[in-house]
Amino acid sequence: MSSKVCDAILSDDEDELEMDEEEVEEKPCSSTSGVKEEEDSENGDDEEEEENSDEEEGEEGDEFDTATPQPVQISEENMTTKKFQQLGVASWITQQLQTMHIKTATPVQAACIPKILDGSDILGCARTGTGKTLAFAIPILQKLSVDPYGIFALILTPTRELAFQIADQFVAVGKPITLKCSVIVGGRSLIQQARELSERPHIVVATPGRLADLIESDQDVIAKVFKKIQFFVLDEADRMLEGQYNDQLKPIFESIPQKRQTLLLSATITNNINMLHKVSTRKPYFFEDKTNADETTVDRLEQKFVVCPVAVKDAYLVYVVKNYSEKNPKSSVMIFAQTCRECQALAYMFEGLGFRVGSLHSQIAQKQRLAALSAFRSKTLQVIICTDVASRGLDIPHVDLVVNHNVPQCPKTYVHRVGRSARAGRFGSALSFVTQYDVELLQAVEQTIGKKLEELKVNAKHVTKYVTQVLVAKREAELKLDNQKFGEKKEINRRKELLMSGMSEEDVDRHMENMKTRRVTTSKRKLDKISGQLEKRKAKAEILKSSKKPKVEQ
Repeated sequence: MSSKVCDAILSDDEDELEMDEEEVEEKPCSSTSGVKEEEDSENGDDEEEEENSDEEEGEEGDEFDTATPQPVQISEENMTTKKFQQLGVASWITQQLQTMHIKTATPVQAACIPKILDGSDILGCARTGTGKTLAFAIPILQKLSVDPYGIFALILTPTRELAFQIADQFVAVGKPITLKCSVIVGGRSLIQQARELSERPHIVVATPGRLADLIESDQDVIAKVFKKIQFFVLDEADRMLEGQYNDQLKPIFESIPQKRQTLLLSATITNNINMLHKVSTRKPYFFEDKTNADETTVDRLEQKFVVCPVAVKDAYLVYVVKNYSEKNPKSSVMIFAQTCRECQALAYMFEGLGFRVGSLHSQIAQKQRLAALSAFRSKTLQVIICTDVASRGLDIPHVDLVVNHNVPQCPKTYVHRVGRSARAGRFGSALSFVTQYDVELLQAVEQTIGKKLEELKVNAKHVTKYVTQVLVAKREAELKLDNQKFGEKKEINRRKELLMSGMSEEDVDRHMENMKTRRVTTSKRKLDKISGQLEKRKAKAEILKSSKKPKVEQ
């Protein structure tokens, strides 16, 4: 299989296949990208996707002011792999890990496990795929096995997929002690999940939106359930400490005991880490895996961009994906879209053109999201279209080609997206579509990763063959979304579930209004920040331009 985008896409062959009507009819459509109309509400999880799924960079709150912690110096000895026995891990856990074919610890595990076992708070920073989950799961399970009572640990993570993934790892390692683990996320009944918490499982993995809703419905009861928590974990801490989660995290912090171990795991270090003392009750041990710095992209990743008019961008997208998939039938392609609606529209569009695709965003039924992920991992689906809910943390072994349908407004989002490819020493490719409105965003990405992206020239004549069919398919996709009242049913189901949980109509109205206010505030903050960044870039460009003017000799 060719690892180069240009080899797989560009072709001057005259016998290039066209996507005629007969070909479209013969290809089956996948059911994994459809939106289930009867699905329960999503209840606040992944709310940032509704307006714009791009991540914000760190915003410093007025109440947070502390020095950024200095990284731990990593010696050569620390960086070598170690046996888990050397880290003080109990024999029953090492035996269970061996059955899972895990024999040596990664750097983040080797650094953090002994410190957690000693009772320290920790902040561990390492790239996705380096074993951060086991770095906190192993010591938590070891301490739990000594005295298994009540809710022992609460783990918060930004998305539902990550929550299920973390819970699966806890259950797998904790099998010998008959672990009870509960996942508290949107898409399920509030009443059922409140009942699960009342039964006091050992481990609770939750998304902040749903857990905040449960606390809001009865804070006193939840506080009693959480009063014996020994561990509080923030997974993807850099993302969790961004401004849009503040309202959700506040009632959670108020409901858990101050006397606890706080563990924060992150893929990147940002200014948000300055907020650490608000989360941790004492100075944490700080580990940063410098060998996996996440501000840049790996050398084995080929990164290019395609310049195209915004009006026919989708035709360019279809042309690229079709040619790449045909020439690399065993490859996997992940397409990132900006919003939930755009993601689903693209999925319907590709299906209308005869592709088998999956989609992944916060407004899809949980079962369908998991089914799409499973099909993509097993190569049953070659293409998956997603929002930034899939850009980090998810256990997807390797993606051959990452496609950015839009250039992210936050450069770090670009790094996380393309990080799905070229993993574990493999080669991979990333391709971004740049319209006339995205040039400055592309320049910001190049500045962040420290390299210039190469332009991939696409023959416009080849793309012309697809324009009409793509425009028709996209229009049909939009009509389908309108007929489904995409996005509206979520709010209706949310209101119904809150009423069934026992909240009064006044409280429900107040809650729904607060949610809308949060979304508007978050969107405005993002827009203000983007505007500020663009103004700074323009000012910088003007300064550079004026400095290059030749001096006039007197």
